[in-house]
Amino acid sequence: MTTHSQQSVKISTADPSGIGLFGLAIVTLVASSQKLGLTSGLSFVIPWALILGAFAQLFAAIQDAKHNNTFGMTAFAAYGFFWLGVASSWLIKLGAFGPILMANVDSKQLGFAFLGYLIFTLFMTIGAMETHKVLFAIFVLIDFLFLGLTLDAFGVAPHIFHTIAAYAELGIGILSLYGCGASVLNVHFGRSFLPLGSPFGIFKSKEVS
Repeated sequence: MTTHSQQSVKISTADPSGIGLFGLAIVTLVASSQKLGLTSGLSFVIPWALILGAFAQLFAAIQDAKHNNTFGMTAFAAYGFFWLGVASSWLIKLGAFGPILMANVDSKQLGFAFLGYLIFTLFMTIGAMETHKVLFAIFVLIDFLFLGLTLDAFGVAPHIFHTIAAYAELGIGILSLYGCGASVLNVHFGRSFLPLGSPFGIFKSKEVS
């Protein structure tokens, strides 16, 4: 007879990629609709930025940390905090925090934040190459999103780069929905129900000393 102290208890945590990608998909679909002129205003974009863009991805980041998945945790956390920052910036722009903050808005400050995220996303794109091809494609589109946002904020050909950012964001939403579906259904059915594409296999995995 095996006593309780002799039993080994295996605790597993579900893969949070599905909910993280779902949050990214919904917020980018809503936000891109505003950038493309399909909808107007930011009032109904803000709650989705906070709840799906920020909280859903931060939840996924916490769960990925439990998996000891540094890449997933960093990506979901960084973009979750991004949407918190963007939503707060929109609230300032709309005067929710008073006229003084609203009067002192300088879009170039956002440009520096977007530039930092562009650099961050470029090296995360390299990491995504060894995850799967759908995630790599999402990161490439995020690169174009931040390139467009950065140059638009700095006033460089704003119409062109705003449009690039808008279509990149729409593409992120569509691909992230597919990635979400694959993350859930592939695990649920125990097989590659929706293919994600194998890693590129360019970079050799090494132990970190």
